[in-house]
Amino acid sequence: MGPAQTGTDAKNHPETRGRVVRGLRWWICSLLFASTMINYIDRQSLAALAPFLKIRFQWRNQDLAWILIAFRIAYAGGQSVMGRLLDRVGTRKGLTISVAWYSLVAALTSLATGLRSLCVFRFLLGFGESANWPGAGKAVAEWFPARERGWAVAIFDSGSSVGGALVPFLAVWLYLKFGSWRLVFLVTGTLGFVWLIFWRWLYYRPDVHPRITREEREMLLRDQEASGLLEKPNSQSPGLFQLLRLPQTWGIVLGRFLIDPVFFFIMEWFAIVLVAKGFRPETSVLSFWVPFVGGDLGNFVGAGFSSWLIRRGWPVVRSRKVVLGLFGLGMLALIPVIYVSNLFLLTVLFAMATFSYAAWITMNLVLPSDLYPSYSVATVMGMSGTASGVGTIIATYLIGYVSDHYSFGPVLTVAGIAPLIATALTLLLVRGSKVNFGGILRKESA
Repeated sequence: MGPAQTGTDAKNHPETRGRVVRGLRWWICSLLFASTMINYIDRQSLAALAPFLKIRFQWRNQDLAWILIAFRIAYAGGQSVMGRLLDRVGTRKGLTISVAWYSLVAALTSLATGLRSLCVFRFLLGFGESANWPGAGKAVAEWFPARERGWAVAIFDSGSSVGGALVPFLAVWLYLKFGSWRLVFLVTGTLGFVWLIFWRWLYYRPDVHPRITREEREMLLRDQEASGLLEKPNSQSPGLFQLLRLPQTWGIVLGRFLIDPVFFFIMEWFAIVLVAKGFRPETSVLSFWVPFVGGDLGNFVGAGFSSWLIRRGWPVVRSRKVVLGLFGLGMLALIPVIYVSNLFLLTVLFAMATFSYAAWITMNLVLPSDLYPSYSVATVMGMSGTASGVGTIIATYLIGYVSDHYSFGPVLTVAGIAPLIATALTLLLVRGSKVNFGGILRKESA
């Protein structure tokens, strides 16, 4: 018998019918990529419009920081809440609720009248969007064997870079074409509702999916058996305190606490940094997408290198740690930005940083599915997401204050050093285990 369906996804699941789809897991992965891309388009629309909105509303950098912080507070707390919810109600229903929520809020942002109302809408958006990474990570744990999980995470996580690269063109073009920032939020908010049609049609767990081939189902069950964690009926996720007793959990959590604020600094302040360097948004828009292309490449280089090591017989967790160690150094490229005023060189340095970050974070995001059973993956990813959000909230406030009162120089220095500390802590605390601690961890070699 296959693993029991966790949560309410087990109820009213479809009978096997229709034509089977070969390689169904990769079609599901493409949906996870699309949801991540839409998630970032909705969130990054504000960052793309920030130079225009600062003039329109006469904001300081600290005013913009408060809007970003409002999003981050909800996003941080929401990830732990949504992660636990996803492990209870299931991936299909959990992501349906999340995407419907944040798409509606994104569209309603067009009704904002100023700083306070934008803070409210961004808070609501952050809470809705917080389920994406825990949900996608849980789906990967359900649908992919160990040798492919790195690739699956790279694909869905690259949606953030693609969305981040597309939104300056979409948002700035709409604003300049129609002269309305409100239209931008209205248009981007509709994308998630289109995605929901395909998600509701395609996603079920492998053990109940009506279109999965027998070969694919058996392959996934064999992988779960090999890990020692084929889910039993009525499997329950361990409690938060049980998970927090493990050093592996702390390695994942602290790594994201330190490194994610650096990435969000690039995502949310890149346009402002360019303006501070003397470049106009209208003439430097082509530079916006280059760091995100670098991020896309980093996702796949990190996943590909890790998978290559696994195929050569390396233990799964050790292969992930090699990638973490190599690419933890790459974000030092942010420090020379302080001394550069050439647009091409600035773009290259930011691209090097996002390339390295993407390879690094792909490994961090795949570790929960390497180390924990699927009924705990969303909870662990939710906790790490909350840590990421808390770190980013602190960093966002400090970025606004320091850049207003001094410059971006100290910010860029810290942004280059923090990933080194994140890497050291992750390598120290995360290790494979030959025992599963009563079902809390997968049995993996270190």
